Amino acid sequence: MEKYPFTVIDPSAKIGENVKIGPFVTIDGNVEIGDGTIIDSNVTIHSGARIGKNCHIHSGAVISDIPQDLKFKGEDTLAIIGDNTHIREFVTIHRGTASKGKTVVGNNCLIMAYCHVAHDCVLHDHIIMSNTVQLAGEVVVEDWAVIGGGALAHQFSHIGAHAMVQGGAIVLKDIPPYAMVGRNPITYAGINVVGLKRRGFTAEQIENISDVYRMLYNSDLNFGDAIKKIEAEIPASPERDLIVDFVKNSSRGIVRKA
Repeated sequence: MEKYPFTVIDPSAKIGENVKIGPFVTIDGNVEIGDGTIIDSNVTIHSGARIGKNCHIHSGAVISDIPQDLKFKGEDTLAIIGDNTHIREFVTIHRGTASKGKTVVGNNCLIMAYCHVAHDCVLHDHIIMSNTVQLAGEVVVEDWAVIGGGALAHQFSHIGAHAMVQGGAIVLKDIPPYAMVGRNPITYAGINVVGLKRRGFTAEQIENISDVYRMLYNSDLNFGDAIKKIEAEIPASPERDLIVDFVKNSSRGIVRKA
């Protein structure tokens, strides 16, 4: 382990092989850091942090501080960060509460400067959050979602896989998979075609996704009836079923079209 002066590490912290820790870093007990991870200067890592392999946590970040939740009573909870994830300058990621017991950021994510991930959020893999995105408590963000700079997500919001949220948007409703959303009030603006092409979706898959959303948003049916029509008329596929299941299980309701 490479360690600079003026760094304080609790002896009970578990530090992996080839970890680099910069100056003025504080690492509490009950912390685990995986092999090959880089911790830059002035980072604070509190009790309950579980940081994966080959991560890079940049200057000023705070990981696993206690949640900003008045119901929190000091219970033992975690903040988990997966492998190969980059946490940029002054990001704050709070640990969980009794509600879920952990806050999770997945593998291969990029969380840019000044973002906040509140208690009990669950971020899946390959997520990009641009500068100053603010997630309230218990938000769920699924694989490959991209959230533009300055966006805000209300507590309990759910952002689906491969979705694209415009910078500055205020997320008050759930964002279904593959959708592109923006404006304020936030509205559906089409599917994330550019992102899907970059990730290897075929033209046929993209067209199938478009068919589902045309029926969902352009059929003049309410969402419940539109889903029944989609299930009856559009052949089953992983893409169709992901959208259908998301809409059926949305507790907040999904974003509407302008």
